[in-house]
Amino acid sequence: MEIPSVVYSLYERSLLKGLDENDLPSHVGVILDGNRRWARASGLSASDGHRKGADKIVEFLTWCEEVHIPLVTLWLLSTDNLKRDPQELQALGEVICQAAENLAGIGRWRLHMVGALDLLPEEFAERLRAVELGTASVEGKVEVNIAVSYGGRQEIADAVRGLLREASEQGRSLDEVADSLCVDDIARHLYTSGQPDPDLVIRTSGEIRMSGFMLWQTVHTELYFCETYWPDFRRTDFLRALRDYCLRERRLGK
Repeated sequence: MEIPSVVYSLYERSLLKGLDENDLPSHVGVILDGNRRWARASGLSASDGHRKGADKIVEFLTWCEEVHIPLVTLWLLSTDNLKRDPQELQALGEVICQAAENLAGIGRWRLHMVGALDLLPEEFAERLRAVELGTASVEGKVEVNIAVSYGGRQEIADAVRGLLREASEQGRSLDEVADSLCVDDIARHLYTSGQPDPDLVIRTSGEIRMSGFMLWQTVHTELYFCETYWPDFRRTDFLRALRDYCLRERRLGK
């Protein structure tokens, strides 16, 4: 039996009252998983699932605004996903670009592309770079990282590559780099350089793994796994994740 919306509304109100703004995460990462499985269960195509998942993003960012979460990272396409059927990948790339352009058109969020865009077809990479440039001056309540063509190992490899190139331009030898190398040097060259690490990562669809998401940044991150497919992810699910986070004792390795 379907639960009436008024019941969800009352439950959400109760969840909100139980949240202490001082305990909420400053950076939430989301692995938007389950679009294709949602489509199969609904008798629809994979593209329909991706579009439905893209439609959920505005709603989710609005929820983040309501509880004053200043930074959100949304993982839309992994480097592993680039191995999919070319036809599906082309359709997915178009959905992602349209979603990013729609977000930019709303004008409420500054968007930052996180990933190896050079691995994408040039058309898609150019559109995503244009979105990032076009929202650079937006001062919204939430800053949004769009993780596209993103992989944690790829990010670390790119960070090390950037560090070595910088050292080369400075005329430093490999021995000099090795002798002085520290974790902060690599962190400065990550895609998220200058941003705080995620406090909470939410993964939808029931998969209980990280799949390489923000490998470097999530050493002290709290993880929350939700059974719901991303297109069906509700405000109730989000508030439950926040409640769970607030109830945890974060020792941060101490």
